[in-house]
Amino acid sequence: MNLETILNEGYIEKYQSIWPNRTIIDYLNDAIEKHPEKIAIIDKKSRYTYRELGKLVDRVALGLLEIGIEKGDVISFQLPNWNEFIILHYAVTKIGAISNPLIPIYRDREIGYTVGMAESKMIVVPDGFRGFDYPAMVERLIHQWPSMEHVYVVGDKVPNKMKPFSNLIDQPWEERKDPAILDKITHDPNDVTEIIFTSGTTGNPKGVMHTHNTLCVSTNYWIDRLRLSSDDVMFMASTFAHQTGFGYGVRLPTHIGGTGIYQDIWNPSEFLDLIEKEKITFTAGATPFLQDTIQLKNLDQYKIDSLRIFVALGAPIPRNLVKEATEKTSFKILSGWGQTEDGLVTLTRLEDPEEKLIETDGIPFPSMELKVVDSEGKICEPHEEGDLLARGPSLFVGYLKRLQETLSEYHDGWFITGDRATMDEDGYIRICGRNKDIIIRGGENIPVMYVENVLYEHPDIADVQIVAVPDPRLQEKACACITMKPGKTPLTMEAMKEFLAEKGIAKQYWPEHLEIFEDFPRTMSGKIQKFLLRKMIDEKLKEKV
Repeated sequence: MNLETILNEGYIEKYQSIWPNRTIIDYLNDAIEKHPEKIAIIDKKSRYTYRELGKLVDRVALGLLEIGIEKGDVISFQLPNWNEFIILHYAVTKIGAISNPLIPIYRDREIGYTVGMAESKMIVVPDGFRGFDYPAMVERLIHQWPSMEHVYVVGDKVPNKMKPFSNLIDQPWEERKDPAILDKITHDPNDVTEIIFTSGTTGNPKGVMHTHNTLCVSTNYWIDRLRLSSDDVMFMASTFAHQTGFGYGVRLPTHIGGTGIYQDIWNPSEFLDLIEKEKITFTAGATPFLQDTIQLKNLDQYKIDSLRIFVALGAPIPRNLVKEATEKTSFKILSGWGQTEDGLVTLTRLEDPEEKLIETDGIPFPSMELKVVDSEGKICEPHEEGDLLARGPSLFVGYLKRLQETLSEYHDGWFITGDRATMDEDGYIRICGRNKDIIIRGGENIPVMYVENVLYEHPDIADVQIVAVPDPRLQEKACACITMKPGKTPLTMEAMKEFLAEKGIAKQYWPEHLEIFEDFPRTMSGKIQKFLLRKMIDEKLKEKV
């Protein structure tokens, strides 16, 4: 597959001295050499030292070569926050193949499209997770994927024609294939190493392509800002298939030679238990995770003094929550902003005063640049709201098979983020809203137009608009506003859920409110005014309280 990217000689020359020009395997080798007996990764069922992790990575890499996986092939994996995800990602990287992490909540419609778009040669899924049968979904979809050659399953329930992932882990491939072959595989740090799909605002998800350099520089930014060392212990509950989980949960502990501890289903009580047991020092997650932790009734019964940093992402941190956390705990709460396309771009600093920590989403990392511009492209005055543009070494190198669309997202070399923001005199930003039509529910992006397009397929629906409604814990939820075709019975919430389930839409994308309208507020030209629709929904919900 030909991967067209925006990389050219000028672009590479601009950031060559800033990029680390390394791969995650280089960092893994460093950690194995310096800390061979240190625990590297821990999940609910296993733990491995760096020495053990390195041996497993080599073994799986040799197994992948044995079954015909080659440099440049795309490997999809839809796994929870399990150690198999990390081992597979590192093994895939070691042979020069490309990792395509897939969010566990994705279902037939999303997986069918993304795996087909990536032309994956192999997919790895669990036999089940949270009550869902992943192999059965693959069986329904595999006819859509002409490039697919191998299906592996993590777990004991492996259907015919699929292979147990344990074969790659347990078989001594090093006895059948000379491990020295791995050292002969060359890696260009500017090669694409990850294709991760982000919620599309105009329909289907878009495959964001990152190189070794764009990922590694983004991960390294955390080390200086958070003053991390090999003594640190990281906790991650955000899914590995989000860029937060992938870049800073999977990869960051390896960059510093520290320890990563993982939770596959968020549980605040278990998190506190793990802090006590494993002496966790820092974590990053959606703002509701922080809220759940701070508001646990028996918080004072846990010894969590080792935790020094909680990076809260995806939604503003309420002032009262910071105040409550300060009163109850000793850890520092930092906030930041980023996207799949550019990783985390801003983060507050440990030494920042309270007003910066509470009132802003941080200041850019070194060499990352932001500007806020008005409708004419002029830089806004401090605290004036405008469109947020970004550029720098951690930006992605293109949307998969959409080079022209990638280029259209740039203006004079600046990436148009789609977010609205203000910037103060010190360069700290505050996200105000979005131009792109996305709802953020508890840190999970809901692609509005994507869901709207599916609902438009319902034979009785005339028009549909999905808008955000506020939620005290998740920040936002989705409300489906629908008009019916003449003579059709108004759709019920249950009927809408059944329809979305039939269409294979991930449950987390389903609207949680439904309102039926005779018509929507429109401009003189007939364009729907979503801001007025949001106000109308807010008033309706208040009336129901």
